[in-house]
Amino acid sequence: MIHGEVPPRDVLLQFITDNPERASKREIAKAFGLKGEQRVELKQALKDLENDGMVQKSRKALSRPGALPSVTVLDITTRDKDGELIGRPAEWPEEVGVAPAVLVRQSSSDRSKGKAPVGGLGDRVLAKIFVNKDRSGPAYTARVIKILDRRVGAMLGVIRMLPDGGARLMPIERRGEEMQIDADALGEAKDGDLVEVEVGARSARFGLARAKVLSVVGSVASEKAISMIAIHAHGIPYIFPQSVISEAEAAEAATMAHREDWRDLPLITIDPADAKDHDDAVFAEPDPSEDNPGGVIVTVAIADVSYYVRTKSALDREALKRGNSVYFPDRVVPMLPERISNDLCSLREGVDRPALAVRMVFSTEGRKASHTFHRIMMKSAAKLSYQQAQAAIDGKPDDKTGPLLEPILKPLWHAYAVMKRGRDRRQPLELDMPERKIILKEDGTVDRVHVPERLDAHKLIEEMMIQANVSAAETLEKKRQPLVYRVHDAPTLAKQEVLREFLATIGFSLVKGGNLRSNSFNGILAKAVDTPHQTMVNEMVLRSQSQAVYSPENIGHFGLNLMKYAHFTSPIRRYADLIVHRALVGSLGLGEGAITREEEASLDDIAAEISTFERRAMAAERDTINRLIAHHLAGRIGDEFDGQVAGVTKAGLFISLPQFGADGFIPVSTLGRDYYIYDEAHQALTGEKSGLGYQLGDTVEVRLVEAVPLAGALRFEMLSEGRKMPAGSRSFHKAGRRGKKLPGTRPPRGRR
Repeated sequence: MIHGEVPPRDVLLQFITDNPERASKREIAKAFGLKGEQRVELKQALKDLENDGMVQKSRKALSRPGALPSVTVLDITTRDKDGELIGRPAEWPEEVGVAPAVLVRQSSSDRSKGKAPVGGLGDRVLAKIFVNKDRSGPAYTARVIKILDRRVGAMLGVIRMLPDGGARLMPIERRGEEMQIDADALGEAKDGDLVEVEVGARSARFGLARAKVLSVVGSVASEKAISMIAIHAHGIPYIFPQSVISEAEAAEAATMAHREDWRDLPLITIDPADAKDHDDAVFAEPDPSEDNPGGVIVTVAIADVSYYVRTKSALDREALKRGNSVYFPDRVVPMLPERISNDLCSLREGVDRPALAVRMVFSTEGRKASHTFHRIMMKSAAKLSYQQAQAAIDGKPDDKTGPLLEPILKPLWHAYAVMKRGRDRRQPLELDMPERKIILKEDGTVDRVHVPERLDAHKLIEEMMIQANVSAAETLEKKRQPLVYRVHDAPTLAKQEVLREFLATIGFSLVKGGNLRSNSFNGILAKAVDTPHQTMVNEMVLRSQSQAVYSPENIGHFGLNLMKYAHFTSPIRRYADLIVHRALVGSLGLGEGAITREEEASLDDIAAEISTFERRAMAAERDTINRLIAHHLAGRIGDEFDGQVAGVTKAGLFISLPQFGADGFIPVSTLGRDYYIYDEAHQALTGEKSGLGYQLGDTVEVRLVEAVPLAGALRFEMLSEGRKMPAGSRSFHKAGRRGKKLPGTRPPRGRR
């Protein structure tokens, strides 16, 4: 190939694969010596690759779909034939396929000189990822940046005793396998115990692998056992080291040094009724300035965690190791010890507490005219729940909210009405995906699944927090202060095309072009309201979105339709917010607890870590809910349920039970004797001969045939006969490259 010419597709793809750190348009042009018109041609060639799903855009660079990010968390699980360590990504989406193997490299010189941490079998590590130039080995190699957790046993399971005195280890993962445990390898484990084991060799070529119990986590039948499975399986730190506890207990209340005295300002907290910590308080008033008629001043005060948690302290190291608090139905695994999170940094009613506050001025049209940050001492005037505050505004005040209605609550609601004008003009993405909350009984089992009502009180706090976050990002940018942004990229062109094809099947359209905005989706979502397609359209729009992450590079927040956005409002439970607080303290000269130069230099790694830990928390929370629901339904095998098709794959249908917030699976092989065609555009499985099938969003009746509580898995049998599908979705040839022929083995079952 001639230097100075746009390379062919295969060369471009190879370059992107081999050079993930140089895969931006600018770097590719530089590598191939492209200038002027050639750069325009390159831009079109890269866009064509995106449209065909061959590459995906992440931040400002391109990567191959399913590729590992440049920094990721690995579990070191085994060794290869040469004794080299092999790891796999700790979090990996099942729909992408098997997680790639990564060769963990460490030179003897590095080990001897102590240049890099040494990972071992069973460890969870943060690693720098490289494409492996050796095509005969794993696709990636890695260099360990930091050891996150040394885990001697990397396998969890539940003991099931056998008559001979030995036991079986029952897997807790959907894809796990049983293992054999001899009587002398049981230790103190009893039937039903959740244990951590060391995995040995198989007893025979086709026999079960042997395992030895290393530690007993607890009885799987005990209260809170389900969340403990997720905590251990995902490697979430949940026990604070004594050094961290000691440091927290020794912390003394903040003084007035470098602080303004705002204790007379009637800031209030509005939180869930069961909240144990309160990290944000609000107050609003009309702007008295004659230059801003109809304007308002909104004050948001946030707990001053940076005063107590200093860089490089034991508290700081542990907070970064956790990244965020993790919320389960039966417990919270906090980022900070209770002495900090529930006491010194909790904005308790009637108690002096240090805070960082932002005072924002809005015009009557809802445009933010100005803002200022202050380090203050405050005293919360009241602690209210969302329901309590809303009831007062709706004309049903209680003894506590009655005196607050005129001086505090009504001005807050007026300010929200003003801010909402700006939000409506901005048009962030308005997905209608109700959040379900599992209510537990005293014994830790499921009582019911509740969908909390979405109140104006929720929206008020949400919008005030968003604007405080925007103000933080704007201030730090103006000060040229490095920070961690909360960024959300636009949907990739490939995902846009999948959504566009789907919408076309129901008579909807999505504009083409690379400058798609969040309000482009809102028109579609509004059109689907009160139609049979509403749930389906919301789900598909959600799937088309990129995942929000933390980054020191700003690309804006697509979903919120904001150019500058940084998390500032929850430093008790998110490390990203603590970084932003430190950056504000340092850049504005507000006293102790500022960000350090070393910390600024590490923002790339910190952002990658906390983004990974956020995904870890989400996966653990999701797994716990799945296991709780599977336990709840385990005694109802054979029962029939009304469900909804929540996902369609070539392997079968995912069925959601709305009343439980649970998902289960129907393998395609059980749908009928027909050949089933998977049509991605229609999100449907359709019988080739009958033309009957099932589509995303369809309401169906199913029978529960299997529940595996430890794995959180449910399997259903379809009772509803498929409906007549559009002609395009049942023609293998018309479906094109997206259509796949799928054999079933049983006749369709009618509705019973």
